[in-house]
Amino acid sequence: MDATELNLRHLRLLLVVVETGSVTQASLACNISQPAATQALRKLEEKFGTALFDRNRNGLFATPLGTLLAARARRALDLLDSATTTLAPRLTLTATTAKLRALVAVAQAENFSIAARRLGIAQPTVHRAISQLEGEIGRALFKRTQYGTAPTRAGQLLAGAAQLAFAELAQARMELADAMGRGTMHLTVGGLPLSRSYILPSTIAKYQATHPRVSVKVLEGPYETLLAGLRRGEIDFLFGALREPPPVDDIEQTHLFDDELVIVSGPDHPLARQSTPDLVEAATCHWVVGIPGTPVRDHFDAFIAAIGTDGPPHLVETSSMILMRELLHAGSYLGCISRRQVEAEIRSGLMVPLPFRLEEGRRRIGVTTRANWQPTRTQADFLTIVRADFSEG
Repeated sequence: MDATELNLRHLRLLLVVVETGSVTQASLACNISQPAATQALRKLEEKFGTALFDRNRNGLFATPLGTLLAARARRALDLLDSATTTLAPRLTLTATTAKLRALVAVAQAENFSIAARRLGIAQPTVHRAISQLEGEIGRALFKRTQYGTAPTRAGQLLAGAAQLAFAELAQARMELADAMGRGTMHLTVGGLPLSRSYILPSTIAKYQATHPRVSVKVLEGPYETLLAGLRRGEIDFLFGALREPPPVDDIEQTHLFDDELVIVSGPDHPLARQSTPDLVEAATCHWVVGIPGTPVRDHFDAFIAAIGTDGPPHLVETSSMILMRELLHAGSYLGCISRRQVEAEIRSGLMVPLPFRLEEGRRRIGVTTRANWQPTRTQADFLTIVRADFSEG
C-alpha cells in the first residue's frame, strides 16, 4: 500500500474515534453520517489489513496497531495543518490526498506534463487539482520561469508540508507491517563518500542478517542534493561529514567519530620514494581533490594556501574514490582524501600516504536526521548498529 493513497478525512475521523471511543461523536465532529463514518473506518482497516479497533457495547477502543497508526496520523496531520492554517484554514478540509499528490509531483518535476506522467494521470487532472488549491488559497502556487514551472513560496510551503506528511504515513505503514510481520519494509539512506566505504557496508550486512524483510536503498550524490532529500522526507538519514555550523535549522547532527585527511600518491610516484618529500614540488603536481564546498576541499585549499604558492596548475575535482585511485596509477597525481576511506588501498599498496601534515585536517563524521524526526523500530535498529560500531563518544 502506498501511503499517499490514504484518505486524509478518514485519518481525521480515526483520530476523533480514538479520542472519543464513539463513532457517533466522531461523525458529528467530522460532519458526516454515522454509516459513512463506519464505512470509512472499515476502509482504513482494509487498507492496512488488520483491525484497528476493538468493538463492544461500550464503544470503540483502539488496538495497539490502531494506536500506532493514530500517533503517526497525528504527526502527519499536524505537519500539514501548520501549513494549511497559514495559507487558508479551509484547506484543512479541502486539501485531499489526490490534490496534494499532484502539488508535490509538479513541485518536484517543475513541469506539469512530467508530473502527470509520473502520477499516471492526465495532465488536465493535474492542472485542475492545482487550480482548486490555488482557488482555496487565493494566490498562485507556481510561476513560469525560463527553465519551467517553479513553486512560489506558498507552493513550497504547502508541498514541503505534504511531503513530510506523506513520509510520516509511510512510516505508519512500515510500523504496522513490522508489527504484523508482513511484507517487505524499506530504508533509504543518504551516503556521502566516506560512509559508502567505511560505515555502510558492515552496517547493512549486520542489519540485514537480523532484519531479512527490510530492503536498503543507498542514495549517492552531493551533500546539498542528499540534504534536500532528507528534508523532504525522501531519505531517512544521512551519513558522512557533518557541517559546522549546520546549514539549516530543521536538521539534527549526531557526531560519531573524527576522521583525518591524508595526502596520497600511487606507489610509483616520485614523491613516494622520498623520505621527506618537498612541499613546493607537491604543490606543482597534478591533484585529485574534492569538489568545492566540501569539508575535504576546504582542508585541501587551506593546505595549499599554507605552502604559500599559487597552487596546483591542474586539478581534477571529484567525490569518487575509485576515480582518484585510477588516476593515481595512470599519472603523477596526488590526492587528498579521508584516511579511513582508503585504508584498504593503503594496506594493499595501491596508495601510499605521504608524510605531509594537514593542519586542522580532522573532520567530524556522523549522522544527520530531520529535527523532531521519530524513527520506526526498524530505522532505530539501524542507527543502534551504527552507534555501537562507530561511535567514539
